[in-house]
Amino acid sequence: MGKVNLRGNHSKEKKTEFSLVRVKSTWKRKLAKKVNKDAVDCVSPAKMYEIITVKDTSWTVVSPIVFTYKVTETRDLLDPNNDTLLLGHITDPQQLEEIKDSNKPLKRFVVVDQEVYEIYGPKLTEYFESNNVLYKVLALPTTEENKSMEVAMTILEEVNNFSLDRRTEPIIAIGGGVCLDIVGLAASLYRRRTPYIRVPTTLLSYIDASVGAKTGVNFANCKNKLGAYIPPTAVFLDLSFIQTLPRRHICNGLAEMLKMALMKHRGLFELLENHGRMLLDTKFQDDKGVFGQSGLQAASQATRIAITTMLEELAPNLWEDDLNRLVDFGHLISPALEMKVLPSLLHGEAVNIDMCYMVYVSQETGLLTVEEKQRIVSCMVGLELPVWHEACTMELIQKSMQDRLKHSGGMVRMPLPVGLGKADIFNNTPYEILHRAYEKWCDELSVSSDSNRDP
Repeated sequence: MGKVNLRGNHSKEKKTEFSLVRVKSTWKRKLAKKVNKDAVDCVSPAKMYEIITVKDTSWTVVSPIVFTYKVTETRDLLDPNNDTLLLGHITDPQQLEEIKDSNKPLKRFVVVDQEVYEIYGPKLTEYFESNNVLYKVLALPTTEENKSMEVAMTILEEVNNFSLDRRTEPIIAIGGGVCLDIVGLAASLYRRRTPYIRVPTTLLSYIDASVGAKTGVNFANCKNKLGAYIPPTAVFLDLSFIQTLPRRHICNGLAEMLKMALMKHRGLFELLENHGRMLLDTKFQDDKGVFGQSGLQAASQATRIAITTMLEELAPNLWEDDLNRLVDFGHLISPALEMKVLPSLLHGEAVNIDMCYMVYVSQETGLLTVEEKQRIVSCMVGLELPVWHEACTMELIQKSMQDRLKHSGGMVRMPLPVGLGKADIFNNTPYEILHRAYEKWCDELSVSSDSNRDP
C-alpha cells in the first residue's frame, strides 16, 4: 500500500476577500482592498471569500440580511378615516405620496379569525369599501387544535386565486396568536416571501406573537414544529379589540405580561400586583366612571412596558441564534402540558403553571425568598391564572427537560427569577431540587387550585 502524506495540505491556504460592487446593472467581485466607491454604483454589505488550498477551492459568502418592521399603537384602527391599516406599513415618503396620488385602487387579502369576524366583520367590510379597496376576506377557525399545515395551504390557495402582487400588497392577519402564526407561515411560503401585517385582537398576541418574527404550525403532535423566522412588515396594535374578549382570555394575556415583569421589570410586576384586577375588570379600556384616568394610564403603561421589554429581548436575536433567552421563561414545560391537555388549557394558562413551578424551583435554589415567592403566587392568583395542574407531573417535567437538552445545544438553558424583575439562565439545577420544588408546589397549591377550568 502506498503512503499518503497529509501534513502541510492546509498550510498553504490562500484566502482572498472580495467586495461585491454594482456597475451598470451587474454585480462584480472586486478585491476588497481596491474598491473605489466613487467608481461604482453601489457596494454591497455582503462579502465573498475565496479560499484555495492544495486540496480544493471554496467560496464563503457572508451576506447580512436586514428586516425592518414597525410596531404601531393606534386607536380606532377600523375607522374609515384612519389609513393606518392600508398605508401604515410604508416607510418611504415618496412611495406613500405616489400611492395617495394614484387612481389605482388598493388591493388587500385579509385572513381573520372566525370569531373575530363575527364581531368585526361589518366594520371591516365598511372600512375597505369606504376606502375603495379591492379585497378578499377569508374567515377561518384559527384555534390551537387546527393550527396545521392544511389550514396554511387553504390560505395559500385562496391567496393564489386572488393574485396578489407579492411586493406591494401585503397579506393582513387579524386575530389571536394562532391566526398570526399561521398567516405568517403562509406568507413566508408564498413566492418565497410575501409581506404581511399583523393585527392582534387578543391581549396575549398583543404583547407576544405580534412583536416577534416567529411563524409556525403544529406538527407530529408538537407545538410549532414547522415554521420560519419571517417578521411582519408591520404590526398595528389597537387596545379597543380587547374589550370584546372573554375575561378568561384577558387573564391568558396577563400571563405573558407577568412573564416579562418577572424576568426584566420590577415596576411592571408591582403594577400588575397592585392594579392587575382593575385592568382585568376594565378589559384594558378607559373607564372614567369607575377608575378615572388611572384605568387607561395603567393599561397603556402595562402594555408598553411589556412590548418594550419583549422587543429588547427579541430584536437582537430574531433568529434565536443565541439560545439563552429570558423570554423562554414559562416555556420549558408548558408546550408539552398544553398539547397533552388540549384544549382545556389556553397558552397563557399553561405558561403560568410552568412559571409557578419554576418560581418554586427558584425559591428552593435560594434565588428567591419565601416572601418573594408568595408575592408572585399571590399576584398570579389575583390575575385569576391557574397555578397548578394535575397533568403537570414529575414525569412530564423530566421529559420536557430531556427534550430541551436535545433542542438547545445540549444545555437546559433554564431562565429563573433571581428577585422581582431580575433573572438569569441556569444549566445545572440538580434533580433533587427540581423534585423538592415539585413536592412543595403540589403540597401548597394542588388543594386550592382549580385545574379543570371551563373553556
